[in-house]
Amino acid sequence: MIGAIFPVSLKETISISTYEREPPEVKCEGFDLRSFRWTHVMIFSIEEINKDPVLLPNVSLGYRILSSCASPTSALRAALALVSGLEEISSTSPCAPAISALIGESGSSQSIPVAGTFGSFQLPIVSYFSSCACLTDRVKYPTFFRTVSSDYFQAKALAALINHFGWQWIGVIQSDNDYGRSGIMTFTEEVKKFGVCIAFVGKILRTYPMDKILNVVKIIKQSTVKVILAFTTEGDFYPLMTEIVKQNITGIQWLAAYGWITAARPSTPEIFQAFGGTLGFVGQKVSIPDLKPFLTSISPYKDPSAAFVRNFWETVVTHQLQRVKFRNQFGENIFFDKNGDPPAYYDLINWQLVNGQVPISLCSNVCPVGTRKAQIKGKPTCCFDCIQCADGTIANSTECTPCPQEYWSNDRKDGCFPKTIEFLTYQEPMGIAVTVVSLLGASLSLATMMIFIHYRETPVIKASNSELSCFLLFSLLLCFLCPLTFIGRPTVWTCMLRHTAFAVTFALCISSVLGKTIVVVTAFKATYPGNKAARKFGLAQQRIIVCSCTVMQILICILWLKLNPPFPDMVFRYSNKKIVLECNPGSEVAFYAVLGYIGLLAVICLVLAFLARKLPDNFNEAKFITFSMLIFCSVWITFIPAYISSPGKFTVAVETFAILSSAFGLLICIFAPKCYIIMIKPEKNTKKHVMGKI
Repeated sequence: MIGAIFPVSLKETISISTYEREPPEVKCEGFDLRSFRWTHVMIFSIEEINKDPVLLPNVSLGYRILSSCASPTSALRAALALVSGLEEISSTSPCAPAISALIGESGSSQSIPVAGTFGSFQLPIVSYFSSCACLTDRVKYPTFFRTVSSDYFQAKALAALINHFGWQWIGVIQSDNDYGRSGIMTFTEEVKKFGVCIAFVGKILRTYPMDKILNVVKIIKQSTVKVILAFTTEGDFYPLMTEIVKQNITGIQWLAAYGWITAARPSTPEIFQAFGGTLGFVGQKVSIPDLKPFLTSISPYKDPSAAFVRNFWETVVTHQLQRVKFRNQFGENIFFDKNGDPPAYYDLINWQLVNGQVPISLCSNVCPVGTRKAQIKGKPTCCFDCIQCADGTIANSTECTPCPQEYWSNDRKDGCFPKTIEFLTYQEPMGIAVTVVSLLGASLSLATMMIFIHYRETPVIKASNSELSCFLLFSLLLCFLCPLTFIGRPTVWTCMLRHTAFAVTFALCISSVLGKTIVVVTAFKATYPGNKAARKFGLAQQRIIVCSCTVMQILICILWLKLNPPFPDMVFRYSNKKIVLECNPGSEVAFYAVLGYIGLLAVICLVLAFLARKLPDNFNEAKFITFSMLIFCSVWITFIPAYISSPGKFTVAVETFAILSSAFGLLICIFAPKCYIIMIKPEKNTKKHVMGKI
C-alpha cells in the first residue's frame, strides 16, 4: 500500500486563534491543477505495474490518497492522518494495510516537515516536485527521494546562462521559504565566480498581504537592472506577476525557475505583455505510452469516485515515477546519486512570439578606452566610475598598467609609444653654438701661437717666457676642442674621451700658467742680492713643473678608466616622454678628483700671482694671471651646483660653457695685452718699456 499526498488547494486560509474557543477548521483556497495531473499519473503507474507480473511478482500495489493545502503545516497534518488511516479520500481497499511508502508532497516547503518527521521511522518518501537542495542532506532526510533534480544543479545552470549572455547586474526575487532561500544561496555563490552583482533580493510568498507585494514592485521600478531571476513557485509568484502587468513594467529580461516556467496559469497573452522573452530551465520530458488515452478516458460519469476527477477532467499529463535504479521502457538509465538526487537534464524554455534582441544588464557601462574602473563606495563591485589612466599607464580590461620604462602612454591611454632619445646634437641651435664657439676659440689660440712664434725675438715675447706661452696656447687649443666631444650620441669611447681629455688638457693649461707664475715671482726675487736659488729656476725646472703636474692628472685618469670608467647611460628621471642619453661619469669620486686637482692648481696660481701683482715692471704679467685665475675659479665654482641641478642635455651645455668660458678667460687675460702691444702698439715693444725703467 502506497500513501500519497497531493496539494489540491493553492493556499491555506490562516486564522488567528484567541484561545477562547476551539480553533476553526482549516480552510483551503484555489486549485492546484498540476497536482491533479500527478494524482492520475500515480494511479496510471500503479495500474500499469499491477498489469505486469514481471515488475512485482506475487504483489499487488494499492494506494491511499489524501488532499492538503499547499502549506507545510497542512502537508504534515495530512501525512500524519494518512499514516494513521484517518481522513481517507480514495483507496483501492476499504481495509488497507499500513502504507509502505509515501508519495508527496509536491513543493519543497511542504516536503521538508514530512520528510523530517517520517525519516526517523525509515518510511520511504518520494516527491515528484520538491527540488530544494536542502533536501539532499541525508542526515536530516535519510529516506527522502525525488524524481526531479536538485535546485543545486538548476542554480548552476542559471548562473552559467547569465555568464553566457554577459549580464553582470541582476535582480533576484525568491520565495520566502526554504525552497527560495536555498536556491538563491546556491545561485549567489555561483554567480560571484563570474563577477556578477545582485542589485536586490525581493521576497514574496502566496500568503503575503498586498503591501508586501507592492513593496517588491517598487523595488523593481526603482532599480536599473534589466535582468531579474524569479526563483519562486507559481503560486508564490503569480500575485506579483499580475501586479507587474497591471503597472505596465516592461523591458525586463526575466529568468524563471523550474517552479513556474511551464505553469499553465501565467502562460496567457495578458501575462506575456510583461514577461515575453522569459528564459528558464525545465526537466526533460518523454511521452508515456498509453497515458494520454487513460487521461482522456477519465469522466465523472464513468468513474465518479476517481480522485479529483471533476477538476482534472480536461488536463493532459506528459510526465514518470520510477524506481531507484533501473532502465525504463524508453531505454533510459534511471538512478539516484548518493544524496538521493536523480541526474539533472534540462530543456531551455524561452517565452517568445517573435525573435528578439538579447538585453544588456549592467550597473555601469564598460569603461571606454584609456580609463579604468574606480569602485564606488558602498555599492557592489559591478557599480563603478571610469577614471582616466595616469600618464605613463594604459588601460586594459580592468585596470591601468604602466608602460615599459622605454615607452610612454599616448594621449588616449590605450597604447605605449617609444620615448624620444635626447642628447646634444650638432643640428640643434645649442649644438651649433657650441661648435662655432669652440672652433672660434681654437682659431684664436692657433692665431696667437703663430703671432708668438713669428715675434718670438721681441722683448714682449721674451719677457713672457715664449716656451711656456706656447705650452699654454697649445693646451688652450686642446681645451677649445674638448667641447666637440660633448656633442653627438654618446658612445663608450666618446664618454671616456670627453672626460679624460678635458681633465688632462686643463691640467696642462693650469700647469703652464703655474710655471709662468713661478717664473715671474722668482725673476723678481732674483733682483735681490744673494738670492741664488731663484736664479737657478731655469727652463729645465719650468718643464719639470709642467710635466709633473700634468702627469699627476694623467695617473688619476688612468686609475679612473681602469676601475670605473665613464659609460653611455639612458636616464629616465628628467622627462616622462624623453630618454636622455648622457655619459655617466662612472666613478663620481674620480670625476670630482680631477676637478679638485685642477682647482688646486688654479688656487696655487691665484695665490702666487696675487702676491706678485704689484711688481714694478711696466708690463706686469702677474696682474693678468691674477685676473685670469679669478675668472677661472669663479667659473668652476659656479659650475658645480649648476652641473648637479641641470637636467638632461643641459648638463652637457653647462659643462661645455664652463670649459669655453674659462678657456676664453685665460686666452684673453694673459695673451690679449701682449697681442695688443705687438700688433697695435709696436713702439712699446721695447726692453726699456717692458722693464718700466726711465
